[in-house]
Amino acid sequence: MLSVSIIGAGRVGGALALSLPREKFRVESLVIRHDIAPSWISSLDPGTVVLKAADLGRIATDVIFITTQDPFIIDVARDLASAIQYSPLVYHTSGSYPSSILDPLARKGCDTGSIHPLVSISNAELGRERFEGSYFCVEGTERAVETGKEIVTSLGGSPFSIDTRFKTLYHAAAVTACGHLVALFESAIEIMTKCGITPADAKSILMPLVISTVKNLSEQDSAAALTGTFARADIETFTRHLTSLNENVSEDLLEIYLLLGEKSLELAARQGVSHDRIETMRTKVSIAKSKLKW
Repeated sequence: MLSVSIIGAGRVGGALALSLPREKFRVESLVIRHDIAPSWISSLDPGTVVLKAADLGRIATDVIFITTQDPFIIDVARDLASAIQYSPLVYHTSGSYPSSILDPLARKGCDTGSIHPLVSISNAELGRERFEGSYFCVEGTERAVETGKEIVTSLGGSPFSIDTRFKTLYHAAAVTACGHLVALFESAIEIMTKCGITPADAKSILMPLVISTVKNLSEQDSAAALTGTFARADIETFTRHLTSLNENVSEDLLEIYLLLGEKSLELAARQGVSHDRIETMRTKVSIAKSKLKW
């Protein structure tokens, strides 16, 4: 059994504390920043000790998770390195930072790594449900990666590893798939409202379409899942879209449409759509982009 300390009692830290299987892990200490502890702490084992930042020297567990917000990780790593007198495994849970930001601890002989759950966690109590079946990015030293994968598997997740130098690039991909997807959906709602439909109704109308697309993506590769105007290199429909968008929406929305259209044409080409039609449509997209104010 591995003893665990968690520094940070937010959503991810709480989700870990509540989700780590008790037959394999013992959460011995939880470091909180505020005087009032979150309500979910009552669900932990009675032996779990609640500490403050000044008490880092009291930590003596096999594994330490730093689950604070990203801007505080470096300071916590530095303070922890000054406070502890042994060399535990230390992980942070940031998606964008590599394990190298834990260098003060690495210099003390700690194996360091990062374990990032590639899932949205809205509160600590939902952690177990969200972790189950999710992918976790694990990187760091060889020992940290090996143990990190075991931790992820224990949480019901699927671990995968990347080279530490690509950690920020990995996070950019995640933001594109998640955050940018939300922004894209909001753009579609905005376009739909130009038809005289309320934003709430536009969301209701578009949501089943998005859900069906995500379902297609879960069952097919991206090229096969692509449907619509660009999937067919439908030049005539694209031309009508362009006229209507020019007349009714902002240049920002038009630019989004055109940029994603170019990417869609790449997918259409992979599906064997007519090369001539794709090139004709690509030229029209390029001309439309050149008329935008950059």
